[in-house]
Amino acid sequence: MPINIPGLLVPFQLLFCPRLVLPSIVVKDIRHIDFAALKAAGYRGAIFDKDNCITHPHKDTIVPEVQHAWDECRKTFGDGNILIVSNSAGTSLDPGGIQCESVSYNTGVPVLRHKSFKPAYSCITVVRGYFSSLRFPIRDEELIVVGDRIFTDVIMANRMRQWKDSPGLLRMAFTCGYEDGGAVGKERDASHDRPRGPLSIWTTGVWQRESMGMRWCEQKLVQAVYRWTHKADDALVTNRFIREVPETRPERTRVMEALMSRFKTG
Repeated sequence: MPINIPGLLVPFQLLFCPRLVLPSIVVKDIRHIDFAALKAAGYRGAIFDKDNCITHPHKDTIVPEVQHAWDECRKTFGDGNILIVSNSAGTSLDPGGIQCESVSYNTGVPVLRHKSFKPAYSCITVVRGYFSSLRFPIRDEELIVVGDRIFTDVIMANRMRQWKDSPGLLRMAFTCGYEDGGAVGKERDASHDRPRGPLSIWTTGVWQRESMGMRWCEQKLVQAVYRWTHKADDALVTNRFIREVPETRPERTRVMEALMSRFKTG
């Protein structure tokens, strides 16, 4: 499997900007996302990771538990305004784009074809190219990015945010030195007074155990950076985008509980 160099360079960038690992919203899975509220707040498009976010790893179909939420998302934003960006389907790991076509067929939305792995700036360029080519183009700040990994999905979303100040040559060297096309020009063109870009949503649930050690490290890193850098006055009001989902128990468990209840009362 090819080495994800953009991902390996993330720790160096965190020396200059540790808050890149902080998601805007944390939910267990996409069932907890209120897509209608997001649409009402001005978000018009969505980027989703694939493995362990909406599908099982290396599978092409939506996890049954989130199918209803996925259908709601498609109805809210429209199929063309949703894009799956994976580090497997649509990349060099997908010869001929066979998995890309399969995932697109099974999910009903397009899958990005890209040469560089998330969170590369060159991957971000392709993502922006897709949304800017739509009949009604979607800007970065009108997007949500949903994924289960900090070093790929959340970092990519936060890298798409733009600040007024240039990050400096040293920082850009760490982040762009091994990426095709780099991002020097793109970063220098930033001219906004505040962070702008997609709303990052981190899904912490795991449909199938995978890379659990790295996930644990990501979680601890997020907690440490949040405690170190959090300010009460700079937090986004995002609770309105989260909804409670009642826990469902397997049918067998409910039957056993009913039998036990009858046994005790009998």
